Amino acid sequence: MCTSGTTADLPPADTKRWVARRKAEVVAAVRGGAIGLEEACHRYGLSEEEFLAWERGIENHGVPGLRSTRLQIYYDTPRPRQAKPRYRALKFQTTKE
Repeated sequence: MCTSGTTADLPPADTKRWVARRKAEVVAAVRGGAIGLEEACHRYGLSEEEFLAWERGIENHGVPGLRSTRLQIYYDTPRPRQAKPRYRALKFQTTKE
């Protein structure tokens, strides 16, 4: 993570692959005052909403909360309920011929 608090510690501005460690470095730099939120969003092409989601991920689950492949596990929304089956049990009647 960003230890000395300089922009030299940040990922390159042209970063395309955002691993959890790089996201954490950017969040730490903004929190530490090395770079402003607007500057970070502009530099990395992030929306404020996306950055704030990274911040929430760290607050709630630490660096593992930033893994994109694990996002569904960490969502705070309740899981969808299982739908009830739409079929009814049919009673078969035998007819006498």
